[in-house]
Amino acid sequence: MTRDEEFEELRPLLFAISYRILGSVGEAEDAVQDTWLRWTAAATRPASTRAYLSAVVTRISIDVLRSARVRREEYVGAWFPEPLLTDPYEDPERSAQLADSVSMAALLLLERLSPLERAVFVLREVFGFSFGEVATAVERTEAACRQLAVRARRHMEAGRPRFEADRKEREELAGRFFDAFREGDVEGLRALLAADVRVTGDAGGKAPLWGEAPLVGAARVAEVMEVLLRRFRAAGVVLEPHEVNGQPGAVLRDRAGRVVSIMALDIADGRVQAIRSVLNPDKLGHVGPVVDAWALSREVGSD
Repeated sequence: MTRDEEFEELRPLLFAISYRILGSVGEAEDAVQDTWLRWTAAATRPASTRAYLSAVVTRISIDVLRSARVRREEYVGAWFPEPLLTDPYEDPERSAQLADSVSMAALLLLERLSPLERAVFVLREVFGFSFGEVATAVERTEAACRQLAVRARRHMEAGRPRFEADRKEREELAGRFFDAFREGDVEGLRALLAADVRVTGDAGGKAPLWGEAPLVGAARVAEVMEVLLRRFRAAGVVLEPHEVNGQPGAVLRDRAGRVVSIMALDIADGRVQAIRSVLNPDKLGHVGPVVDAWALSREVGSD
């Protein structure tokens, strides 16, 4: 196998590692490209190409994350990861675990970790690298990596929801939710919402938020949705159900097919617990052409 072929075979894994460390599609793609450049410049072939390239992309991602954290601290409003519609890395035996590790909820929990904790957790807990390989990747001792892994697991477990729906139940409930959304069935939507449901949008100051942020409580969420659904339908906005970060979600498009926002649902205990909408156009461009959100807001702002 040539160097090019080895790299292309591992590209999905490298992207999957970097995206989970960074929470950004664009930054992960750049990290993989930088890894490729270093791979082509390497004088010798390593004993394990997988371990070598994974270590390189991890180190690049850690450096990027450290600088990105400063920008995220200055971010306007709520910050969400860039939505990922399809994870290129597939492992049928671990598909459920991989999907959970890339969910919006999991990535937001990972934001609480230090860059080193995050990298160790991703390599060890998500992708099953040995502590020896992890230690080489993050340039720490195995003992230090074991301590980092313990701290990371503790933080992640403390933040996970107490009740989690199985995949079939989650998809069935999401289907009912999106059917009600498309039909403008506000009472149907309300029946599927948890009493303390929370709706949050990430616009980054570059797009309007639909209503106050965040919206909390089934009654308030249903009230705002009733208005928005009527205005969206009048403006020709359509909803396309789609897996988002391994969880039920949807892409909203205007009548010209341009992306308006991407919505992800957290479903547990038989109800929709949270709705996260990414509206920042900088985070939507990898999905397709993006609507002028301010122009759309003016259009849907009047009955």
